[in-house]
Amino acid sequence: MSDLSLKRFARVYFAPPKYLALPTTGIDISTSSIKSVRLVERMHGLEVADFDEMPLPEGAIENGEILKIEPVIETLKDLAKKRGIRAAHVSLPESKSYLFESKVSGHTETEWRAGIERHIDELVPLPPANVMFDIAALRKVGNETRVVGVGYAARLIEQVLSVLDDAHIEPYSLESETFAATRALLPPRTDETVLVVDIGKTTTKLVIAERRLPRFATTLEVGGDALTRAVEKYFGVGEEQARRVKIEHGIVSSAGNDEYLSAMLSTVSVIREEIKRRLDYWQTHSCLDNNCTPVSRVVLVGGNATVRGLPEYLAGTLKVPVALGDVFTNLASRDAWLPSVDHAQSFAYTTAIGLALRDYDC
Repeated sequence: MSDLSLKRFARVYFAPPKYLALPTTGIDISTSSIKSVRLVERMHGLEVADFDEMPLPEGAIENGEILKIEPVIETLKDLAKKRGIRAAHVSLPESKSYLFESKVSGHTETEWRAGIERHIDELVPLPPANVMFDIAALRKVGNETRVVGVGYAARLIEQVLSVLDDAHIEPYSLESETFAATRALLPPRTDETVLVVDIGKTTTKLVIAERRLPRFATTLEVGGDALTRAVEKYFGVGEEQARRVKIEHGIVSSAGNDEYLSAMLSTVSVIREEIKRRLDYWQTHSCLDNNCTPVSRVVLVGGNATVRGLPEYLAGTLKVPVALGDVFTNLASRDAWLPSVDHAQSFAYTTAIGLALRDYDC
């Protein structure tokens, strides 16, 4: 029995009683909704035990800031009651994070953290006393270690902790959504550098990750809702029907759809050009000092990733392979189980799945 199988056997058959071991869940708090995923471990691997999404009222969260606390608390309470959630790994917004890198001496995380603390003011543009941060080792550089870190304003962390406390959810961890997403999409111990494009309802997040660690991240203030509005205007239909048309028709050319395609491309081309600009800079400038490797492929996720023709449209400009991601990469083979969440729907749960995977050797 392999070491991994032995660990899985021990966790499955010698797990503590349920009243001692709280089931943990990944909770993704975003601008428009709160999503949850709970995993269960079988001998053949991990499966999705349950998932859910509850909408947030407009304006409750904007640009990563919780502006209306009570609706967020009530939504979390409703989700926790419905799914029996008592503890969770919870996301922090990329838009409020400060991603940084540094070379540090020492051999342990404690030594690395001490080294970062000594010059955190050079890495995060906030007063040192107001910063909370976390780090992960990327690679050895001579006698030093290059680490990737992420910092947040302490007040944002305290606000999220307060909201969770009022919702009676114990936070097992708070993690940047960029770190969680790459954990869900990429296999452990991979050496490749990948651009993850997460097309949500109102925003598009770009993350360049090497060895599953984010090295660049940004949020574009345009998402799939803009495509929905274009369909609504062109066909004169309601929002629900427009969403279906957007997914089914996509941006594929066909007889008589020139005007429709033009309306769609006027929006999606904005996203494409923003992606291209960031990718070109990474491929040509950022990697000149040999501190990084070029992006080898682009992975699409998010609730609007399944628009027909989108991977091909982007690949034609970006000059690297573009494909839909697989949020079940680190779960059991689909020969052994069938996900209860369908393929198109699964992309919206990338961050929540990545958060839930923190408890496992993935």
